[in-house]
Amino acid sequence: MDKSTIAQHMQHMQHIQLADKEIAYQLKRSSRKTIGIRINHHGVQVYAPMGLSLSEIDQLVKIKARWIQQKLTEWNDRKPLQAIVNDDRTLYPMLGDLWKPGISAHGQVHMVPAARIAALHSSAADDALKPEFVQKWIADWYQQHAVACFSERLTHYAGRLNVTKPHFRLSHAKTRWGSCNSRGVVRLNWRLIQLPLHLIDYVIAHELCHLIEMNHSPAFWRLVAGIFPDYRQARQELNTYAIR
Repeated sequence: MDKSTIAQHMQHMQHIQLADKEIAYQLKRSSRKTIGIRINHHGVQVYAPMGLSLSEIDQLVKIKARWIQQKLTEWNDRKPLQAIVNDDRTLYPMLGDLWKPGISAHGQVHMVPAARIAALHSSAADDALKPEFVQKWIADWYQQHAVACFSERLTHYAGRLNVTKPHFRLSHAKTRWGSCNSRGVVRLNWRLIQLPLHLIDYVIAHELCHLIEMNHSPAFWRLVAGIFPDYRQARQELNTYAIR
């Protein structure tokens, strides 16, 4: 059996009837001993042992039918982080507020809070800014603010946790807000800068605690609670946003 055949055997799409709806799921075989189910931007992913038959897998998936449908609904109801079109104006979220690109009297591109949009000659600004230029400029604007904000918040929470501020990098991950590896390098999704500051703080506090506890044990959550007491509420709110 060649490698491509093995890969097809280990990962393929299945369909199953759950209640009144047919659900497609991606089946991934591995050396694990138990079955696992994950819901993300790829849809439903089922991880199963190599020796488990398709009928056994389908039966176990059916047992979790209500949970799967609930999680799919929650995922689809998440608020996407993207530009908002309002009255023919494109607004961009940052730190929980909305911003609009404009042109200064000297011809420089800058961002103006949405609350001040009435003061802009918006039609002239929109006509003068080429879409491809605007997108590149705004991407740079987001990332510059992300680096400055994340660095400052890392300094703050590293001090509260009494650890050395780690190196960090911006991430373009599609499913994670942040991560911390065994070398102590923290990665933070640049899209976090679009969220309110308290959610950025939660992600940063969470990842910093992994410098001490590389797991999600009770000891880890005690660390998080020690520097960010409202973590449960923040985590719940963060789960209402989709990284897209």
